[in-house]
Amino acid sequence: MQNKASTVVVLGTGGTIAGTAASDADNVGYTAGQIGVASLIHAVPALVGQALEAEQVAQLDSKDMDHATWQRLAQRVAFHLQRPDVAGIVITHGTDTLEETAYFLHRVLAPTKPVVLTAAMRPSTSLLADGPQNLLDAVGVARHAQARGVLAVLGGAVHRAADVRKHHSYGLDGFNSGDAGVVAWVEEGALRIVGAWPQGDALGLEAIARPSAEWPRVEILISHAGADGAIVPALVALGARGLVVAGTGNGTLHHTLHDALLDAQRGGVRVLRCTRCAEGAVVGQTDGALPSAGALSPVKARVELLLALLTAP
Repeated sequence: MQNKASTVVVLGTGGTIAGTAASDADNVGYTAGQIGVASLIHAVPALVGQALEAEQVAQLDSKDMDHATWQRLAQRVAFHLQRPDVAGIVITHGTDTLEETAYFLHRVLAPTKPVVLTAAMRPSTSLLADGPQNLLDAVGVARHAQARGVLAVLGGAVHRAADVRKHHSYGLDGFNSGDAGVVAWVEEGALRIVGAWPQGDALGLEAIARPSAEWPRVEILISHAGADGAIVPALVALGARGLVVAGTGNGTLHHTLHDALLDAQRGGVRVLRCTRCAEGAVVGQTDGALPSAGALSPVKARVELLLALLTAP
């Protein structure tokens, strides 16, 4: 089912999907962010002649994603979503930080139209590049009348921003949504919906209005055997206003790291505790435990804490 509004705006940010290598047999020795988003569209025959607009917001390797690009991207997405002729937005992105960007946009904008991030595990020059099919699928989802919210479309799977994770470093099936599951599947251009679309209230662009250079510093720590917590006061001395700690198992922490984080919290630093496990949530809250991030991964918990500090009175 297609939306009555027909235009899909494709915003490019670089990534492997826009990467090139000297050989079509090289899937790792490439340079990301080399091809413009308009060229990516023109390379997919099925997209030629469709009502598409291309805009290059950034051109970078997503490992180098920064707050300034997030801010600019959110502004451009919000601008195009207000247009009555726009059915949805597609964002071409690198795989490394896609889940962070998706969650950031979900929390800031919570759009009623679809905003679909897509990417590739192989560069555009690969003998079997996955980018063209992912881009085609993403455009189809962005134009679907029932789709809504910030989504990620890769390998035929449609993920919610809150759930999607990169779970494999190299394989084509590099993303999943853990125990939450996907929201839909793209099958030969048709959308088979199996879950609920993303929900949530938007913080709004005003939440991120201050210059990105002034955004609070939020860092991620990990609990491990032998952790002594010495890094905590060092990070606080560097100006960290928020700390996310990825605990073992159900968010448990080495006792010396826990004590150091409690000291930081007493000193006014915001702390969130999550699990370093690939799947599952932090369940329950014992007396004296640090605040839980629930089912959020460490990188998404960092986004959540960053936004909480930005919107704090």
